[in-house]
Amino acid sequence: MKHFTPENFRTCTIGLLLGRASSVKDRILDTHLVPEGVTAAQFKVLIIIEQFDVDRPAELCRYLSLDSGSMTRMLDRLEQKGFISRRPCADDRRQVRVSLTPAGLALAGKLPVVGAAAMNELVGVLAPDELESLERILTKVLLAAGDTLTALRVGAK
Repeated sequence: MKHFTPENFRTCTIGLLLGRASSVKDRILDTHLVPEGVTAAQFKVLIIIEQFDVDRPAELCRYLSLDSGSMTRMLDRLEQKGFISRRPCADDRRQVRVSLTPAGLALAGKLPVVGAAAMNELVGVLAPDELESLERILTKVLLAAGDTLTALRVGAK
């Protein structure tokens, strides 16, 4: 269904609202993560590694829509902080595998508490049925757009 035309596109705000919601979410997460010594972007990498058993930088790039250079810098920082380790792939030495260190696993265990507090701050203004509707609508939009991570999450439920 086409909702937008060149004539009404200038007055539509859905793209702006989705982008701002993501930015505000990350800002709130950054605030909650200060005691843990990681950023929202680093939090996302740790969550993807821990929750989805992702161990290849290229796959992390796909999940997070990052280029390989950005991912390399992100993994460098997480490795310097002692949260991840990288090792050559046994099958193909050109590839690298990423895993959480004991410190990374300990931090990953705290992330749901931190994430829940941040999300409550962001969407606490919504009634439970409004939050359910928002989640259902966003899931529908992302699945229709072919978002892999959303498809995995929905399939896991």
